[in-house]
Amino acid sequence: MSDSASDNEQVYRQIHLDVARNATDDFNPFHDADKWHRIHQNPFGGPIVLGFQMECLAEYRVTRHRAMDGALDEPPSAFRNYQFTFAGVLRTDEPFRMEIKPTKRTRTPDGNWIRSNRVVVRKADGLVLLGQIRDSDRPLTLPDLTLPFQLSEDLPPLPDRSLLPEGRWFHKRKFMTNSNAKNLLSGSLARQADYFDELEDRINYPDMFPTALISCALLERTHAAGHDFYANPMVYTTHQFSVDQVLARRLRSADTLHLLVSDAQQVDNNGGGLGHTRLQQQRHTCLGLLEDGGVLFRGEVILASLTAILGNAG
Repeated sequence: MSDSASDNEQVYRQIHLDVARNATDDFNPFHDADKWHRIHQNPFGGPIVLGFQMECLAEYRVTRHRAMDGALDEPPSAFRNYQFTFAGVLRTDEPFRMEIKPTKRTRTPDGNWIRSNRVVVRKADGLVLLGQIRDSDRPLTLPDLTLPFQLSEDLPPLPDRSLLPEGRWFHKRKFMTNSNAKNLLSGSLARQADYFDELEDRINYPDMFPTALISCALLERTHAAGHDFYANPMVYTTHQFSVDQVLARRLRSADTLHLLVSDAQQVDNNGGGLGHTRLQQQRHTCLGLLEDGGVLFRGEVILASLTAILGNAG
C-alpha cells in the first residue's frame, strides 16, 4: 500500500522556507529571499528548500504510510534511523513529488529486526533526495558511540556557543518549544495536528525538530570560526541520524537540548549525489544530549563546498 498523498505534486513557497528556518534558527543565505544572490557562483537561481525541511516531510509521510499498512500496530522499535543523500536541490515554487516505497521487514544476522521505507523526492528535471527511514532495535548510525566527556560535569556550566575544554566539540544549547516544532511541521507541509493537539492532550515532537537544530549549531560554529558564507558556501550532501524513540516521545516544552558538533574531518565522496564525481568533503559528528545525560540522537552530516561541486560537475 502506498501513501496516496505522495502521488500528488506539492510546492514549497518562500513563506514555507521562512517558517521552517525561523523555527530552527537556520540563517544559511541559500534559503534567504534577500541574500541568495550574494552567494558566489550560486547556480540555483533562487532560494532553495532546507534539507531538514524535506526530511521532516519524509518522517511525516512514512509515519502515515505505516499507519495505513498496519506497521504502527507492531511492537515499537527503540530507534528510528534516517539516511538521506542529496541528489539535487529544490527551489521555491518548484513542483515536486515525494514517493514512499512499501514497508519492508528484515532481520539482520545478529537478530536485529528492521522496518524500512525508501524515500525518493523528484522534480521535473531529476532527483532531489534519496533515502531510507529504518526502525531498529539498536542505532544504525554510530552504534558504538562513547562520549568523550561526562555530561553532568562538562555541559551544564558550559556557555552557549562555546567549545568544550578538549577543543574538538562545539556546544550549542537549545530548548524545546511546541510552537517552533509546530512551525517546522507546517513549513514542511506536514499536518501539525498529527503531533500536537492541546484539546486532546497530544504532545509528540517529531524526530526532525531537535535533529534540524543541528544546522543552527553547525552554522554558528562555522560563523564563529570566521567562515565567509557568501565567498565559500557549503551544501549538505549526506545526512545520517539515529533517534532514540523512547527519549523523543518524552520531550516536552522547555526541555534543554545540548547540541554538540565535532570539528571537520576530510572525507572522499565515492561519486553520485550533488558531487557527481569524487571530491573532498567535510564530515561532522553531531549529538543531541538531554540534561540527564540521555543521547536523544547521534549522527553525521557531510558537506561539500559549492566551488568543488561546480568544478566536478563541469
